[in-house]
Amino acid sequence: MADLHVIIVSYNTRALLRECLASLAESRLPGRSLAVTVVDNASPDGSADMVCAEFPQYNLVRGPNLGFAHGNNSGLRLADGRYHLLLNPDTLLPPSALAQALDYMDANPGIGALGPRLVLADGSLDLACRRSYPTPANSLAHFSGLARLFPNSRRFAAYNLTYLDPDETADVESLVGAFMLLRASALAEVGGLDEAFFMYGEDLDLCLRLTRLGWRVVYWPEITVLHYKRAASSKSERAGREFFRAMRLFYDKHQARQALPGEAVMVHAGIEALARLRGNGRRP
Repeated sequence: MADLHVIIVSYNTRALLRECLASLAESRLPGRSLAVTVVDNASPDGSADMVCAEFPQYNLVRGPNLGFAHGNNSGLRLADGRYHLLLNPDTLLPPSALAQALDYMDANPGIGALGPRLVLADGSLDLACRRSYPTPANSLAHFSGLARLFPNSRRFAAYNLTYLDPDETADVESLVGAFMLLRASALAEVGGLDEAFFMYGEDLDLCLRLTRLGWRVVYWPEITVLHYKRAASSKSERAGREFFRAMRLFYDKHQARQALPGEAVMVHAGIEALARLRGNGRRP
């Protein structure tokens, strides 16, 4: 059994995937073992062949493109580590990041999922790395622009938690699947990712199910990971549509049953209007 099993789902990101795997190969994990599985979702750019040729020490799964959640579950079925890391191919890890994260998880057994500070190529914080569940109220504040006008307001800026100090560790409602370190026992209890989400939303759903079982979900900024972001989704016409479909799925699964009369109709209409406003489903 490995101490850590890394799962990377890749679609058409060969150059970035090469950099990501090279950073993993340079990771320092003294006294611990590392396994890596790359699940290639039928990339047309030769990503899978590159992994075989340049990183033969890593496992490769060639699969059909049935989505991000399905790809991760395919990799997780092969994983036997004490911890599992869901990692995007458009990330770069500092050499000590994994060892530090495992130390922290070992010292805090109540944590089911851990996420680092993610920064974009320009050095700014990737706001998705710590966030709340998308309720109708905080989604309205986010997409209407109120969150940008009042970034320090707990009422208006809850969607991306911009009122929190990015340098401080915090229990949050959700992390992002670009880097999500999961305790294997917690993941086994929750049952993996929901494959109804093709891409987007599956990380929110997973974190919600973990917290309902009593596991902590923690943003931990002691390590910083570079995230180029949307490397695969920017090449996919489907990505924008799936973003808004994920919003509907999440609402219907977790919030619609407790909705006020007429709320669900209004939420669905709002999502549809937003999708049309953003260009027939283009990701905002």
